[in-house]
Amino acid sequence: MSEPTGAVATAIAHARQLMSQRPDLAEAQAGEILKAVPGHPEALLLAGQARRLQGDPTGAQAILADLTTAQPQWAAGWHELGLAQAARGDHPAAAATFVRLTTLRPEVAEGWRLLAEQRRLMGDSAGADAAFAQHLARAARDPQLVAAGAALVDGRLSVAEATLRDILKARPTDVAAIRMLAEIATRLGRYEDAEALLARCLELAPTFAPARQNYAVVLYRQTKAAEALAEVEALLAQDPVNPGYRNLQAAALGQLGEYPRAIAVYEALLADYPLQPKAWMSLGHALKTVGRQGDAIDAYRKALELAPQMGEAWWSLANLKTFRFEAGDLAAIRAQLARGDLADEDRFHLEFALGKALEDAGDYGASFAAYAQGNALRRKSLDYDAEETHRAMLRSRALFTPDFLAARAGQGCEAPDPIFILGLPRAGSTLIEQILASHSMIEGTMELPDIPAIAKRLGARKAKDQESAYPEVLAELSAEELRALGEEYLERTRGQRKLGRPLFIDKMPNNFAHVGLIRLILPNAKIIDARRHPLGCCFSGFKQHFARGQGFTYDLTDLGRYYADYVALMAHFDAVAPGRVHRVIYERMVADPESETRALLDYCGLPFEDACLRFYENDRAVRTASSEQVRRPIFTDGLDQWRNFEPWLDPLKAALGSVLEAYPDAPATP
Repeated sequence: MSEPTGAVATAIAHARQLMSQRPDLAEAQAGEILKAVPGHPEALLLAGQARRLQGDPTGAQAILADLTTAQPQWAAGWHELGLAQAARGDHPAAAATFVRLTTLRPEVAEGWRLLAEQRRLMGDSAGADAAFAQHLARAARDPQLVAAGAALVDGRLSVAEATLRDILKARPTDVAAIRMLAEIATRLGRYEDAEALLARCLELAPTFAPARQNYAVVLYRQTKAAEALAEVEALLAQDPVNPGYRNLQAAALGQLGEYPRAIAVYEALLADYPLQPKAWMSLGHALKTVGRQGDAIDAYRKALELAPQMGEAWWSLANLKTFRFEAGDLAAIRAQLARGDLADEDRFHLEFALGKALEDAGDYGASFAAYAQGNALRRKSLDYDAEETHRAMLRSRALFTPDFLAARAGQGCEAPDPIFILGLPRAGSTLIEQILASHSMIEGTMELPDIPAIAKRLGARKAKDQESAYPEVLAELSAEELRALGEEYLERTRGQRKLGRPLFIDKMPNNFAHVGLIRLILPNAKIIDARRHPLGCCFSGFKQHFARGQGFTYDLTDLGRYYADYVALMAHFDAVAPGRVHRVIYERMVADPESETRALLDYCGLPFEDACLRFYENDRAVRTASSEQVRRPIFTDGLDQWRNFEPWLDPLKAALGSVLEAYPDAPATP
């Protein structure tokens, strides 16, 4: 492209000057140029930009599509077309346009940043990270920063980290290097390190909006939702219509349990940007949580209209549990699975959805094959190690002896507020939670991540191959430190308590691995072990795709070993601290809910209330896979569903060993 000359050049310059304050006048000026010189590229670019700035991205796109067709090698046209598509909320189209832009001008950092933003809005985290790494590499001007950025792009994270640390030794206030180092920490899951780096970055450069957005994301990933929300709202004060900020705002509100507000943000966002399948799916999740199943289904269906290959949306429909696929759904799922360009994440979600559809149709052999395929594909992406889990359970059993616990009696935080419901996923814990949350003295919250987070911090483990100092580090803590940890837990969870009730529930199932920690830091907390028949529980977990944190569920042998380790650890605590854990056997609760509920409330030191037997009338938000099932009276049709699949469960039975025969008790010698 050559620059315009003479009178046209003057008119173009005038239109550019008008653009920021009066895009309507800039468009008029561009129109006058086009009358004199039809098809003038620079005037078309300005006309499209002006339309976008006046809130007409569709009109802008029409102009700019013609421009890029006529001038396919002009990067500025693709840049502006991508902005118009992004303003419409058509993130796949915008991403494709920014790919074209970065192909034409790979050295321009801004194109990579725009591509990263669109991919993140589409839910393509890996693609967004790759594009963002390219952005960082090209944004830097210093040769050392360029080298670090190149290493980051190539995935040579240790090289990039070493280079950046050298830079920061010489220039400790280099915010570009600090932000790049935070990106490495985020990729490695070292969120506390990333948080500290980004906080320092913002201390040095408070107006550095991209760093603040990164900071908000890191806080959100650590479930520090209130802090994340504050950062997002600061960003929104400067850019109130930014769809990325609004998405993150809604997600943080959901994490805080502020579902009506989250739904309102999603609905307003989608009114402005209706072509966001990921946002429609997130809206569906929020609607499901508050019990608006019909609206949730509509939202998931809308996501699939926009992106029929989105496996997570298909799985979200299946994950409603009480939902049944329509006649054409099975064919649609299979059509997507037949594609050769399907991402693994979409494929395994689709396989899980197909398994559910075939199970509902009574085709159990084909259903198991689909579940097995989805699990195998998911398992490949995880580094779960059953031996590591087994060693951790043995170490806990070795540490928590009667003498060890007796020596620390009376220590910790005395508050009786928490009720921990723990065990394995899909063991009936949501039913217990709903029963208890229907009591006037107890508030239900969610699966809170705070106990595992405290344990991880105490372990001080920085790498996968490094041995954690937890739980042995607990032996070194003073009475004051144990009390402080209990108080920290109460403070961390305070934002989840909305109703002012004296007791609240933490339903994180994985907390069974931390019963010893809970006993030390919160000795008056109640602990309820939710247990279900090992084949029913484990196979239900095998059919479930979990968003995160349950890496043992994607292989039948891993599942059996995990269940056996869990039973052995809980039997150990029954022996060293008798009566401190109350066990609820799911099958007994289903058979005789009143007796089991009375025993449960007795353990909690609470009077019986009839509302606990009418738990299905409770309209509280339920944030687990069983949300729809606990909105109706106790049913028995799910108890033996595993029997339909028994011909394929031999690996699970073998891994369970004596635990299977002993159920509901533990084997004599765990």
